[in-house]
Amino acid sequence: MSPQPDVIRGTSIAGTGRYVPERVMTNHDLAQIVETSDEWIVERTGIRQRHIAAPDQASSDLALIACQRALAMAGLEPGQVDHIVLATTTPDRILPSCACTLQQKLGATRAAAYDMFAACTGFVYGLGLARGLIGAGVADTVLVVGVETLSRIVDYTDRNTCVLFGDGAGAAVLRPAAPGEGLHAIDMHSDGELGEVLEVPSGISRNPATTATVAGREHFIRMQGKKLFPFAVRSMVESLSLCLERSGWAANDLDLFIPHQANLRIIDGVRERLALDPAKCVVNIDRYGNTSSASIPIALDEAVRAGRLQPGHKLGLAAFGGGATWGAATMTWTLPAPAAMREAEPAAAREVTT
Repeated sequence: MSPQPDVIRGTSIAGTGRYVPERVMTNHDLAQIVETSDEWIVERTGIRQRHIAAPDQASSDLALIACQRALAMAGLEPGQVDHIVLATTTPDRILPSCACTLQQKLGATRAAAYDMFAACTGFVYGLGLARGLIGAGVADTVLVVGVETLSRIVDYTDRNTCVLFGDGAGAAVLRPAAPGEGLHAIDMHSDGELGEVLEVPSGISRNPATTATVAGREHFIRMQGKKLFPFAVRSMVESLSLCLERSGWAANDLDLFIPHQANLRIIDGVRERLALDPAKCVVNIDRYGNTSSASIPIALDEAVRAGRLQPGHKLGLAAFGGGATWGAATMTWTLPAPAAMREAEPAAAREVTT
């Protein structure tokens, strides 16, 4: 690890990776187990399918593959990682942390590893923490990963929520850059007054698991969608606008915008308020659903490997999540995208019935 610098160092992304489980649950599959239809889901959310973890797959298993791919792109070994920041709402278990389990599986023996609970904004929060660690010279290599197995806390009798969520993992390797390069601005916020808008009512110290909480289905996601929609659009627009102002950019200066993939109507609302060209906005919610903290890094890795990001491109990220939390980031892309790294957009996934 380098000695702490006199000048705050820049922070850039040196590698990205993603992993989604093989099993795919389509809208037609969901229609067999809850009163819904493909047309109803697509019209309200833009989602057509989502990936579901296998029974023997935990969040750390998904994160492991995404992190291995990110490190491979960066040309680094696990032993070079100084910190692992793992954003999730669905860790393998409460103790040990999911990050520590991932550290052991990855072989990142030098890394300090810890979980971050910021719901869907977790990856943006992780970037902010990584920037602070690297900028201050505390760390040289920070692995930020967002991972979820939301299928484990989805109530498949509630058609308003079970259609939304999927499983997956995305990771990014953060490394030092010249001052002013890479990440320019990061904005992070929370408002506990909105906590009940998206929650899992029971499970730990407030309402430990009992036969009553299990019978009441209190260990599954509950959401007040009508309250969430306007907050989501407003918070993402305001947060990204602040980052753009701090960077000295206008929204149209962005070459690519990656929003949290929660609902297509929310994404369109944000894009329209920012007057962004639809071609600049990354959308993959139709194939993955809402993967919470994993949604931005999954979309980022797809964009990188498809060659949509080139050195010098201006990139914006924005997210919102339960808590409530929200945030955004702006950066100038520094990672080359050689032809060997690129891959075509994924074809329609293999359908597996429930």
